[in-house]
Amino acid sequence: VTLVESGGGSVQAGGSLKLSCAPSGYTGNMYCMAWFRQAPGKEREGVAASSSVRRTTYADSVKGRFTISRDNAKSTLYLEMSSLKPEDTATYYCAAYRGFRTLPSLVPADYNYWGQGTQVTVSS
Repeated sequence: VTLVESGGGSVQAGGSLKLSCAPSGYTGNMYCMAWFRQAPGKEREGVAASSSVRRTTYADSVKGRFTISRDNAKSTLYLEMSSLKPEDTATYYCAAYRGFRTLPSLVPADYNYWGQGTQVTVSS
């Protein structure tokens, strides 16, 4: 399974971006999927996750500003980001777990497929 992220870029604070993650090699809808991010010198952190039954969870730092969603027909994962802040600057990664879980997870070790990442830069 390959995950390909797109949609990153540079925006000013307060702006919006929408990230996409398109998996190939498997189109089943029972994946758990999530978005993570990693800033230079920091650990990878969970941003938003969607379980096999589409239950979602968010990091406290992005609640109310980011929305995770999935297009079942395309097996594509999205992350809509609004009211962006400079501290949101990071490389954003899509992750997937090929199995059934009812609860979403923001723990990196719970995922076994990762994309290459897409850069998001927010300037003040």
